[in-house]
Amino acid sequence: MNLLIFGAGYTAQQFVQTCRDRFTRIGGTFRSTSKARALQASGVVPYYFDAERYDPDILGEVAQADALLVSIPPAFDSDPVLRSLSDAIMTAPRLRWIGYLSTVGVYGDAQGAWVDENTPTQPVNERSRHRVTAEGQWLAFGKRGSVAVQIFRLAGIYGPGRNALRKVADGTARRIIKPGQVFNRIHTADIAQVLMASIEHPSRSAIYNVADDEPGPPQDVITYAARLLGLEPPPEVSFEAATLNAMARSFYRDNKRVRNVRIKDELGVRLRFPTYREGLDALYASGEGVRSLGGNTMGEE
Repeated sequence: MNLLIFGAGYTAQQFVQTCRDRFTRIGGTFRSTSKARALQASGVVPYYFDAERYDPDILGEVAQADALLVSIPPAFDSDPVLRSLSDAIMTAPRLRWIGYLSTVGVYGDAQGAWVDENTPTQPVNERSRHRVTAEGQWLAFGKRGSVAVQIFRLAGIYGPGRNALRKVADGTARRIIKPGQVFNRIHTADIAQVLMASIEHPSRSAIYNVADDEPGPPQDVITYAARLLGLEPPPEVSFEAATLNAMARSFYRDNKRVRNVRIKDELGVRLRFPTYREGLDALYASGEGVRSLGGNTMGEE
Protein backbone atom coordinates (compact mmCIF):
# COMPACT_ATOMS: atom_id res chain seq x y z
CA MET A 1 0.00 0.00 0.00
CA ASN A 2 1.30 3.46 -0.93
CA LEU A 3 0.73 6.49 1.32
CA LEU A 4 1.15 10.17 0.47
CA ILE A 5 1.22 12.70 3.30
CA PHE A 6 0.56 16.40 2.78
CA GLY A 7 2.15 18.26 5.68
CA ALA A 8 4.60 15.87 7.32
CA GLY A 9 4.69 17.63 10.68
CA TYR A 10 4.93 16.17 14.18
CA THR A 11 1.74 14.07 14.11
CA ALA A 12 2.34 12.71 10.62
CA GLN A 13 5.95 11.86 11.42
CA GLN A 14 4.88 9.98 14.54
CA PHE A 15 2.36 8.09 12.40
CA VAL A 16 5.13 7.12 9.97
CA GLN A 17 7.40 5.95 12.80
CA THR A 18 4.62 3.82 14.26
CA CYS A 19 3.22 2.34 11.04
CA ARG A 20 6.12 2.44 8.56
CA ASP A 21 6.07 -1.31 7.96
CA ARG A 22 2.39 -1.22 6.96
CA PHE A 23 3.19 0.66 3.74
CA THR A 24 5.23 -0.24 0.68
CA ARG A 25 6.02 3.37 -0.14
CA ILE A 26 5.48 6.69 1.66
CA GLY A 27 5.75 10.16 0.15
CA GLY A 28 5.55 13.37 2.16
CA THR A 29 5.63 17.10 1.54
CA PHE A 30 8.01 19.68 2.97
CA ARG A 31 8.68 23.42 2.89
CA SER A 32 12.20 23.52 4.33
CA THR A 33 15.40 21.69 3.45
CA SER A 34 15.77 20.49 7.05
CA LYS A 35 12.33 18.87 6.87
CA ALA A 36 13.25 17.26 3.53
CA ARG A 37 16.34 15.71 5.09
CA ALA A 38 14.33 14.47 8.06
CA LEU A 39 11.79 12.85 5.75
CA GLN A 40 14.49 11.12 3.74
CA ALA A 41 16.11 9.84 6.93
CA SER A 42 12.81 8.23 7.95
CA GLY A 43 12.36 6.53 4.57
CA VAL A 44 9.83 9.03 3.20
CA VAL A 45 10.20 10.35 -0.36
CA PRO A 46 10.11 14.18 -0.03
CA TYR A 47 8.26 16.61 -2.31
CA TYR A 48 8.06 20.37 -2.03
CA PHE A 49 4.51 21.70 -1.60
CA ASP A 50 2.99 24.93 -0.36
CA ALA A 51 -0.11 26.97 -1.09
CA GLU A 52 1.49 28.67 -4.09
CA ARG A 53 3.69 26.07 -5.81
CA TYR A 54 4.71 22.44 -5.72
CA ASP A 55 7.14 19.91 -7.16
CA PRO A 56 5.48 18.61 -10.37
CA ASP A 57 6.82 15.12 -9.59
CA ILE A 58 4.22 14.93 -6.83
CA LEU A 59 1.61 14.29 -9.53
CA GLY A 60 3.16 10.88 -10.14
CA GLU A 61 3.06 10.17 -6.40
CA VAL A 62 -0.64 11.08 -6.30
CA ALA A 63 -1.29 8.68 -9.16
CA GLN A 64 0.40 5.84 -7.25
CA ALA A 65 -1.20 6.55 -3.87
CA ASP A 66 -3.67 4.18 -2.23
CA ALA A 67 -4.09 6.45 0.80
CA LEU A 68 -3.69 10.20 1.22
CA LEU A 69 -3.27 11.89 4.61
CA VAL A 70 -3.74 15.67 4.79
CA SER A 71 -2.38 17.52 7.82
CA ILE A 72 -1.71 20.90 6.21
CA PRO A 73 -3.78 23.65 7.88
CA PRO A 74 -6.19 25.53 5.64
CA ALA A 75 -5.11 28.73 3.97
CA PHE A 76 -7.82 31.23 4.87
CA ASP A 77 -11.06 30.02 3.26
CA SER A 78 -9.77 27.04 1.27
CA ASP A 79 -7.70 23.90 1.56
CA PRO A 80 -4.38 24.32 -0.29
CA VAL A 81 -4.23 20.67 -1.37
CA LEU A 82 -7.65 20.78 -2.98
CA ARG A 83 -6.97 24.15 -4.53
CA SER A 84 -3.80 22.88 -6.22
CA LEU A 85 -4.38 19.19 -6.86
CA SER A 86 -8.11 18.40 -6.82
CA ASP A 87 -8.15 17.18 -10.44
CA ALA A 88 -5.14 14.91 -9.94
CA ILE A 89 -6.61 13.48 -6.74
CA MET A 90 -10.06 12.97 -8.28
CA THR A 91 -8.58 10.93 -11.14
CA ALA A 92 -5.97 9.00 -9.10
CA PRO A 93 -6.63 5.39 -10.18
CA ARG A 94 -5.56 3.61 -6.99
CA LEU A 95 -6.77 6.02 -4.34
CA ARG A 96 -9.28 4.52 -1.90
CA TRP A 97 -8.85 6.56 1.30
CA ILE A 98 -8.33 10.22 2.22
CA GLY A 99 -7.83 11.28 5.82
CA TYR A 100 -8.04 14.93 6.87
CA LEU A 101 -6.62 15.91 10.26
CA SER A 102 -8.82 18.55 11.87
CA THR A 103 -9.37 19.65 15.47
CA VAL A 104 -11.97 19.37 18.22
CA GLY A 105 -11.75 23.17 18.22
CA VAL A 106 -14.44 23.17 15.54
CA TYR A 107 -17.04 22.54 18.27
CA GLY A 108 -16.26 25.82 19.97
CA ASP A 109 -17.28 26.41 23.57
CA ALA A 110 -19.77 23.94 25.06
CA GLN A 111 -19.35 25.39 28.58
CA GLY A 112 -17.99 22.09 29.82
CA ALA A 113 -20.74 19.91 28.31
CA TRP A 114 -20.14 16.75 26.31
CA VAL A 115 -19.90 16.91 22.51
CA ASP A 116 -19.83 14.17 19.88
CA GLU A 117 -19.60 13.99 16.10
CA ASN A 118 -23.26 14.98 15.73
CA THR A 119 -22.82 18.18 17.75
CA PRO A 120 -23.10 21.26 15.49
CA THR A 121 -19.81 23.03 14.88
CA GLN A 122 -19.61 26.48 16.46
CA PRO A 123 -15.97 27.60 16.19
CA VAL A 124 -15.08 30.69 18.19
CA ASN A 125 -11.80 31.62 16.50
CA GLU A 126 -10.67 32.15 12.94
CA ARG A 127 -8.39 29.10 12.87
CA SER A 128 -11.24 26.76 13.74
CA ARG A 129 -13.61 28.49 11.32
CA HIS A 130 -11.12 27.79 8.52
CA ARG A 131 -10.98 24.16 9.68
CA VAL A 132 -14.77 23.84 9.40
CA THR A 133 -14.58 25.22 5.87
CA ALA A 134 -11.82 22.79 4.90
CA GLU A 135 -13.71 19.84 6.41
CA GLY A 136 -16.72 20.74 4.29
CA GLN A 137 -14.61 21.02 1.16
CA TRP A 138 -13.08 17.59 1.67
CA LEU A 139 -16.42 15.94 2.47
CA ALA A 140 -17.96 17.51 -0.65
CA PHE A 141 -14.97 16.31 -2.68
CA GLY A 142 -15.52 12.78 -1.42
CA LYS A 143 -19.18 12.84 -2.38
CA ARG A 144 -18.29 13.89 -5.94
CA GLY A 145 -15.89 10.98 -6.35
CA SER A 146 -15.59 7.36 -5.33
CA VAL A 147 -12.96 7.68 -2.60
CA ALA A 148 -13.73 7.45 1.12
CA VAL A 149 -12.99 10.75 2.88
CA GLN A 150 -12.53 10.65 6.66
CA ILE A 151 -12.35 13.66 8.98
CA PHE A 152 -10.37 13.20 12.20
CA ARG A 153 -11.02 15.82 14.88
CA LEU A 154 -7.98 15.62 17.12
CA ALA A 155 -7.83 16.62 20.77
CA GLY A 156 -4.65 18.06 22.34
CA ILE A 157 -1.77 16.05 20.88
CA TYR A 158 1.11 14.73 22.96
CA GLY A 159 3.75 12.06 22.54
CA PRO A 160 7.51 11.54 22.37
CA GLY A 161 9.35 14.84 22.56
CA ARG A 162 6.18 16.88 23.05
CA ASN A 163 4.56 16.39 26.44
CA ALA A 164 4.12 17.70 29.98
CA LEU A 165 7.17 15.80 31.24
CA ARG A 166 9.41 17.75 28.90
CA LYS A 167 7.82 21.04 29.90
CA VAL A 168 8.21 20.36 33.61
CA ALA A 169 11.79 19.22 33.18
CA ASP A 170 12.87 22.22 31.12
CA GLY A 171 11.06 24.72 33.34
CA THR A 172 8.47 25.93 30.82
CA ALA A 173 5.41 24.26 32.39
CA ARG A 174 2.77 26.44 34.03
CA ARG A 175 -0.23 25.53 36.14
CA ILE A 176 -2.86 27.94 34.89
CA ILE A 177 -6.08 27.75 36.86
CA LYS A 178 -9.40 28.51 35.23
CA PRO A 179 -12.17 26.97 37.36
CA GLY A 180 -14.16 24.34 35.49
CA GLN A 181 -11.81 24.29 32.49
CA VAL A 182 -11.08 20.87 31.00
CA PHE A 183 -9.33 19.55 27.91
CA ASN A 184 -9.17 16.18 26.20
CA ARG A 185 -5.86 14.88 24.96
CA ILE A 186 -4.65 12.14 22.62
CA HIS A 187 -1.33 10.29 22.42
CA THR A 188 0.26 10.03 18.98
CA ALA A 189 0.30 6.23 19.25
CA ASP A 190 -3.49 6.27 19.57
CA ILE A 191 -3.83 8.67 16.64
CA ALA A 192 -1.78 6.18 14.62
CA GLN A 193 -3.98 3.22 15.50
CA VAL A 194 -7.14 5.19 14.67
CA LEU A 195 -5.75 6.16 11.26
CA MET A 196 -4.67 2.60 10.45
CA ALA A 197 -8.04 1.19 11.52
CA SER A 198 -9.76 3.71 9.25
CA ILE A 199 -7.47 2.94 6.31
CA GLU A 200 -8.24 -0.75 6.71
CA HIS A 201 -12.01 -0.19 7.10
CA PRO A 202 -12.86 3.04 5.23
CA SER A 203 -16.32 4.55 5.52
CA ARG A 204 -17.56 7.24 3.16
CA SER A 205 -17.87 10.74 4.61
CA ALA A 206 -17.10 9.64 8.17
CA ILE A 207 -16.16 12.04 10.99
CA TYR A 208 -14.30 10.79 14.05
CA ASN A 209 -13.40 12.45 17.33
CA VAL A 210 -9.90 11.30 18.25
CA ALA A 211 -9.66 11.97 21.97
CA ASP A 212 -8.93 10.15 25.22
CA ASP A 213 -11.49 8.92 27.73
CA GLU A 214 -10.98 11.53 30.42
CA PRO A 215 -11.18 15.28 29.87
CA GLY A 216 -9.37 16.93 32.73
CA PRO A 217 -8.05 20.22 34.09
CA PRO A 218 -4.74 21.20 32.48
CA GLN A 219 -3.08 21.89 35.83
CA ASP A 220 -3.67 18.27 36.89
CA VAL A 221 -1.55 17.03 33.97
CA ILE A 222 1.36 19.25 35.01
CA THR A 223 1.06 18.13 38.63
CA TYR A 224 1.09 14.47 37.60
CA ALA A 225 4.13 14.97 35.36
CA ALA A 226 6.00 16.72 38.16
CA ARG A 227 5.19 13.89 40.56
CA LEU A 228 6.59 11.32 38.11
CA LEU A 229 9.81 13.32 37.84
CA GLY A 230 10.06 13.84 41.59
CA LEU A 231 9.88 17.61 41.18
CA GLU A 232 7.77 20.29 42.77
CA PRO A 233 5.08 21.43 40.34
CA PRO A 234 5.22 25.06 39.24
CA PRO A 235 3.12 27.50 41.27
CA GLU A 236 -0.51 27.99 40.40
CA VAL A 237 -1.43 31.15 38.50
CA SER A 238 -4.96 32.30 37.72
CA PHE A 239 -6.03 32.49 34.10
CA GLU A 240 -6.77 36.19 34.54
CA ALA A 241 -3.25 36.88 35.83
CA ALA A 242 -1.42 34.60 33.39
CA THR A 243 0.66 36.14 30.64
CA LEU A 244 -0.48 34.31 27.51
CA ASN A 245 -0.17 35.08 23.83
CA ALA A 246 -3.35 35.38 21.77
CA MET A 247 -3.22 31.81 20.49
CA ALA A 248 -2.67 30.28 23.93
CA ARG A 249 -5.45 32.39 25.43
CA SER A 250 -7.82 31.34 22.64
CA PHE A 251 -7.58 27.67 23.69
CA TYR A 252 -9.08 28.56 27.06
CA ARG A 253 -12.15 30.07 25.39
CA ASP A 254 -13.29 26.56 24.46
CA ASN A 255 -14.47 24.33 27.29
CA LYS A 256 -15.93 20.96 26.38
CA ARG A 257 -15.78 17.24 27.03
CA VAL A 258 -15.27 15.21 23.86
CA ARG A 259 -16.89 11.80 23.41
CA ASN A 260 -14.84 9.17 21.57
CA VAL A 261 -17.39 6.34 21.30
CA ARG A 262 -17.43 6.26 17.49
CA ILE A 263 -13.76 5.30 17.07
CA LYS A 264 -14.40 2.37 19.41
CA ASP A 265 -17.72 1.21 17.96
CA GLU A 266 -17.00 1.72 14.24
CA LEU A 267 -13.24 1.18 14.06
CA GLY A 268 -12.78 -1.25 16.95
CA VAL A 269 -10.14 0.94 18.56
CA ARG A 270 -9.12 0.34 22.16
CA LEU A 271 -6.95 3.18 23.32
CA ARG A 272 -3.48 2.28 24.54
CA PHE A 273 -3.51 5.43 26.65
CA PRO A 274 -7.11 6.11 27.73
CA THR A 275 -6.04 8.97 30.02
CA TYR A 276 -3.04 11.26 30.32
CA ARG A 277 -1.81 9.19 33.27
CA GLU A 278 -1.16 6.04 31.22
CA GLY A 279 0.38 8.15 28.48
CA LEU A 280 2.75 10.01 30.79
CA ASP A 281 3.63 6.81 32.65
CA ALA A 282 4.77 5.22 29.37
CA LEU A 283 6.67 8.31 28.27
CA TYR A 284 8.40 8.54 31.65
CA ALA A 285 9.36 4.86 31.43
CA SER A 286 10.95 5.58 28.04
CA GLY A 287 13.09 8.34 29.54
CA GLU A 288 11.05 11.41 28.61
CA GLY A 289 11.79 14.31 30.94
CA VAL A 290 14.48 12.36 32.76
CA ARG A 291 16.90 12.97 29.88
CA SER A 292 16.19 16.68 30.07
CA LEU A 293 17.20 16.59 33.73
CA GLY A 294 20.45 14.84 32.96
CA GLY A 295 19.12 11.56 34.33
CA ASN A 296 18.55 12.86 37.87
CA THR A 297 15.28 13.61 39.59
CA MET A 298 14.70 15.12 42.99
CA GLY A 299 16.18 13.11 45.81
CA GLU A 300 18.78 11.33 43.63
CA GLU A 301 22.51 11.83 44.10
